Amino acid sequence: MKGAGAGVAHAKRRWRGLAIGVLFLVVLSMLVPLGFLLGLHNGFHSAGFMPLQHTSPSGDRSSHIDNLVRKLGPTLPKDILQGFVNEAKNETSSTNATPKSQQKKGILAPPQNVLQPLTNRNISRVTGKAGMRGGVDESEGLCELKYGSYCIWREENREEMKDSTVRKLKDQLFVARAYFPSIAKIPAQNKLSHELRQNIQELERVLSESTMDADLPPEIQKKLRRMDAAIARSKSVSVDCNNVDKKLRQIFDLTEDEANFHMKQGAFLYQLAVQTMPKSLHCLSMRLTVEYFRDHSFDKELSEKYSDPTLLHYVIFSNNVIASSVVINSTVMRARDSMNLVFHVLTDGQNYYAMKLWFLRNAFKDAVVQVLNIEHLNPDYFNKATLSHLSLPVEFRVSFHSSDNAAAMHNRTQYISIFSHSHYLLPEIFKNLEKVVVLDDDVVVQQDLSALWSLDMGGKVTGAVQICSVRLGQLQSYLGESIFHKNSCSWMSGLNVIDLVRWRELGISQTYWKLVKEVSMKGGSALLASLLTFQDLIYALDSEWVLSGLGHDYGVNIKDIKKAAVLHYNGNMKPWLELGIPKYKVYWKKFLNHEDQFLSECNVNP
Repeated sequence: MKGAGAGVAHAKRRWRGLAIGVLFLVVLSMLVPLGFLLGLHNGFHSAGFMPLQHTSPSGDRSSHIDNLVRKLGPTLPKDILQGFVNEAKNETSSTNATPKSQQKKGILAPPQNVLQPLTNRNISRVTGKAGMRGGVDESEGLCELKYGSYCIWREENREEMKDSTVRKLKDQLFVARAYFPSIAKIPAQNKLSHELRQNIQELERVLSESTMDADLPPEIQKKLRRMDAAIARSKSVSVDCNNVDKKLRQIFDLTEDEANFHMKQGAFLYQLAVQTMPKSLHCLSMRLTVEYFRDHSFDKELSEKYSDPTLLHYVIFSNNVIASSVVINSTVMRARDSMNLVFHVLTDGQNYYAMKLWFLRNAFKDAVVQVLNIEHLNPDYFNKATLSHLSLPVEFRVSFHSSDNAAAMHNRTQYISIFSHSHYLLPEIFKNLEKVVVLDDDVVVQQDLSALWSLDMGGKVTGAVQICSVRLGQLQSYLGESIFHKNSCSWMSGLNVIDLVRWRELGISQTYWKLVKEVSMKGGSALLASLLTFQDLIYALDSEWVLSGLGHDYGVNIKDIKKAAVLHYNGNMKPWLELGIPKYKVYWKKFLNHEDQFLSECNVNP
């Protein structure tokens, strides 16, 4: 009897557990539909839908979005999705016919400052491209501050938008996704909700298979019209604008973040392009080097002229065969008398033989060209200078906030080139010379320069053109706290007259190396050491001697170009690069030897 009673009790407990389980399932089945009725289904989406972020009340949400906008804002102008937001605002204003009682039930107008620009002050800049807009908003200026000439190059080389149909499909998809959650909540709009969902899925399928207009199916125009009609009907429905606003804000933030990534990627690739030797120039250097070791018949020297102080001596630091050739050719072609011209090209071991063969094969009227391998010079120089390789003139990109004057936009970014370490070896390399003119390899000479040797520099060491658009006070963040007159103009390399006698008397090289050591210990730059070394020792040349900016400024006046004695392509867009500014390249290309065999074979001048 006990066994039977125990079996009955066990069966009762088992049935009781099953009853509790069934009751739990019944309660759960009631809660799930209730959750959907309350709108919790917005947290679940089909494939391809971007989830809405659950945000706090409007105040916290707006501050969070505004912080993101401020963080990403300076990178890209805000016109990417401005049209969508304006449409949402216009829709809100067009639904003002809705009774106020209905608005009190929860139909919220979007904030009036959804995507207001960071500032309403526009800065104009002159461009050399016809049809380009004259006004640039401040976000473009901030881009220039951050990325330098890349932003100018990108604006000037902006191509006409391709695959416009694909882009329109994506825009429609964004807008449809923004309206769908709100439309789906309205029972009376089930048909429209189903139509929106179907159109969204169709566009998602098309975009998953097509990335260009050429890949789109033939019936795509019908799909576009159907989606346009569905979006137009959605806009005519009184929906909760807060949801649409949140969705558009999320889309904007994601698009802004993606645009920021592409901006940084573009700037990196731009820097890579301007700092890498073009394939054609590398080919030329290799071909010349191989040819040099095949044929020594050209190897001849005119050493008696190299150290004659009565002649006019020019010094060029370069590892670019074509660039140094253009400098020499343009100087000789513009000189009244080429008999007294002597050029000294200082290069490195890698390019020495190519340079040597090039200048032995090519005659420059009666001028003489000496090629020196700086790595084969007297080791004593390097013991003093702690330098055993060629260093070219150093360029610094200086960015600073301009004034409110619209014309000051060009002064937002400047490229200042200064002497490199190798320049401070000049007194030791040319011990028999008293005065030299140093030319950078990114210049073109347009007038006779012989008058530079008759200048009375009044005891100054070097003559240079001053750049008063960049004052030393504006370089405070670069130079730190230094003993400078803040209103003093900065100076540039490019064309420099150097009194080697005065240089040796004042021990300029020793002063420089001492300052380099002190500045490096304090975390300073070579720019600071150079400026301190030549403080109060610069003779200001007339501004018409050199015109700078042809390597980064699209707005240089053509009249100024024609008047200048020397054109300086300072900046990233050098004339021998594909990225060079086309309208300035013509002044450089006309001094190339277009019929040279090696240039043709290496496609240097296509």
